[in-house]
Amino acid sequence: MSIAHEFKPDILLLDIGLPGLDGYELARRLRAEGFESALLVAVSGYALEADIERSRAAGFDMHLAKPVDIDHLVATLAAR
Repeated sequence: MSIAHEFKPDILLLDIGLPGLDGYELARRLRAEGFESALLVAVSGYALEADIERSRAAGFDMHLAKPVDIDHLVATLAAR
């Protein structure tokens, strides 16, 4: 997380299945530590409605299923 604080990105793509600290917890911590307005995008192999809802509850703005379609990602980010 110290890298995020140093770099201060406007958009963060976070894998859900991170070892140790999963993406859900990382998103909650980032939101609590100054990234309220950053765009948080969950990237996961799981994309059932329950997975997407869990992402929203953790503070993610978007949930993308792997493999991510890069053209779709670019178009979505450009529209924001």
